[in-house]
Amino acid sequence: MAVESVLGRRVRRVDGAEKVTGQARFGADAQIHGLLHVRLVLSPYAHARVLRVDASRALALPGVVAVATADDLAPHVKGAPTTRAKELLARGVVRFCGQPVAAVLAESEAAAEDALAEVVVEYEELPALLDPLEAARPDAAAVWPDGLPGREAEAEGESPNVGAAQRHDRGDVEAGFREAEVVVEQTFRTSSVHQGYIEPHVVMASLDPIGNLTIWTAAHGIFNPRQTIAQVLGWPEHRVRVVPMVLGGGFGGKGVLLQPLAAVLAVAYGRPVRVELTRMDEFLAATPAPASTVEVKLGARRDGTLVALDARIVFNLGLYSGGPLANACLYLGAFYKVPNLRIRGHAVVTNTIPQGSYRAPGGPQSMFAVESTMDELARRLDLDPIELRLKNVAEEGDPMPNGKPWPRIGLRQCLERLREHPAWRDRAQPAGVGSGEGVGVAIAGLFGGIQPASALCRLETDGTLSVVVGSVDVSGTYTGLAMLASDAFGIPPDRVKVVGQDTDSAPFSGMAGGSKITLTTGAAVVEAAQDARRQLLSIAADQLEASPDDLDLADGRVLVRGAPDRSIGIDRLATLSTEMAGAYPPVFGRGSTAITERAPGTVAHLARVRVDPETGAPRVVGYVAVQDVGCAVNPAGIEDQIHGGVAQGIGWALYEGIVHDEGGRVLTGSLLDYALPSAEKIPPIETIVLEIPSQSGPHGVRGVGEPPVIPVAAAVANAIRDATGARLTELPITPERLHRALAARQPTP
Repeated sequence: MAVESVLGRRVRRVDGAEKVTGQARFGADAQIHGLLHVRLVLSPYAHARVLRVDASRALALPGVVAVATADDLAPHVKGAPTTRAKELLARGVVRFCGQPVAAVLAESEAAAEDALAEVVVEYEELPALLDPLEAARPDAAAVWPDGLPGREAEAEGESPNVGAAQRHDRGDVEAGFREAEVVVEQTFRTSSVHQGYIEPHVVMASLDPIGNLTIWTAAHGIFNPRQTIAQVLGWPEHRVRVVPMVLGGGFGGKGVLLQPLAAVLAVAYGRPVRVELTRMDEFLAATPAPASTVEVKLGARRDGTLVALDARIVFNLGLYSGGPLANACLYLGAFYKVPNLRIRGHAVVTNTIPQGSYRAPGGPQSMFAVESTMDELARRLDLDPIELRLKNVAEEGDPMPNGKPWPRIGLRQCLERLREHPAWRDRAQPAGVGSGEGVGVAIAGLFGGIQPASALCRLETDGTLSVVVGSVDVSGTYTGLAMLASDAFGIPPDRVKVVGQDTDSAPFSGMAGGSKITLTTGAAVVEAAQDARRQLLSIAADQLEASPDDLDLADGRVLVRGAPDRSIGIDRLATLSTEMAGAYPPVFGRGSTAITERAPGTVAHLARVRVDPETGAPRVVGYVAVQDVGCAVNPAGIEDQIHGGVAQGIGWALYEGIVHDEGGRVLTGSLLDYALPSAEKIPPIETIVLEIPSQSGPHGVRGVGEPPVIPVAAAVANAIRDATGARLTELPITPERLHRALAARQPTP
């Protein structure tokens, strides 16, 4: 009898024991002889000319080896500073509060920290451009007077600060709004939000005696950092080796940031270095999610049929271009059938912190606007909010704003399941305007990432299987990969070990982002395990004098089907393929895939929120999350991801936001000022998992990790609207903002 498939069982994470016992090695645990500790001198100004850096007092302190500036590193930097990661230190001008100006290198962390206060930097403060709407004006001053890095010259009449633009058009929008019987038009704003990982950025770099560089980093991947480091140094990639460390949280924020700086410092000073951000540095110098302004105008007939959408989104990118604009513009019009739409998007650079990725980039911002508007439309039409969504929800074959058709998705089924839930059916009590408690719903989804990947499977002489990958385990993916390999090869998952190697040894895999690793690297693992199984059965067939088609694997043995007395152990077969003078090639499976069709994951959420009548403080007291995962490889891991996504979404909705003063200085530079949702602020979360197989990847899996964060802010805002009658259009929805909104609704005496 073949081994029963483990897919769909609740399995503990393979990295759990290491983490709870303290054996996992994070970035700060890496040590090497002769290590220099690096602390960064950060600019206190959003825009200023650097007149002088005086490091004499710092260099006089015991243990301080050097204070490096951009001029010191220039001989080793070959690539242009087109991104935050490639501009290692400010070159003459600082353009955001928190930009690194100098790097202190010392024999100990304490010495480096002490030296920071002794580095004297003289600045000439310059006007700062902070508002993206102002920066997007054609007559705005240029944040980059010599031209925005990585961008060709702007078109005539276009702002020099617009780093990217997107547009989608379908049908005749003006005619659509003339047909509309009800129109809702609103403007929404969201704050810049930090990813909130536990472990700050940390990178160690060391140059060996023959001139090759090794980087130890806790990041979402290993091949992207290697490529960027090689570009900055002007080296071939094979001279750079990147070793992954256990990642203490990333959520999109641990891509490529400090690795090039650490590499150049190690080369310039000939000693190993470790660059580590403090918690305050994180809020000043990392890459949070961008703030946005979203304008939505939505028109419908009286029966709820959507007829027109006009939407515009503007992202504040901070100092460098990039960001989630393309995804965000798709989100604005992808999840509903709208015959006439016009979507415009602009990504604008300003003198603020360079922005980066955060779980489902662009999704929380766009869907907060879209789903709040859909809720308001349902109220104007006096329609059930779920029924309005079901009437218009996108399905397989419907065009997205870019004209591409949706593949098979389970969004309708998620909504139908939520409609049946008691939390929705029984929502009338005690919810309702004036009761202080309300219920809101919202939908969303993730288009999903795709990227080529490869994997290796090696059979060991004890009959276990080693799976070698180049991906980093950010969210429990190694557990899922072990289960996929177990199912494909035919041995229990506790006989499978997934090994993440460095760039010298690992097969290629992309960054852990886009909810794609189980889809892409998982497909390669399945192919490699199947290849290894074929090789194993070929050896067994020769030993047992049987056809490979007549063989099964069970209990660590290969058996002839129908003749259980004829069998041979997997460990024996492995030995036959590795022993001295062996007659068989080693069992070494290879898998290389290029998934070309996305596997979108979709969700429907419900939030119950209670608003304190005296303080106006909102609190989420109940939550239901329905999600189509395609195939629930490990239900326990999926529930973890949904719970985490909802918790972060509540942070977006009610607590989190980076705040600047009028000069561009960050006011929320520590955990005393930046509010993260603590455990008691997270309600019980009920998860409902649907399995509607995708048309892509192994077993029809879908992206799981990012979809659950996207609709939370909208669901919470809709619940607050239900409880109080106030429509809040700015995140986070703080007690102060809610109190002002409620006061504005009160009649004047």
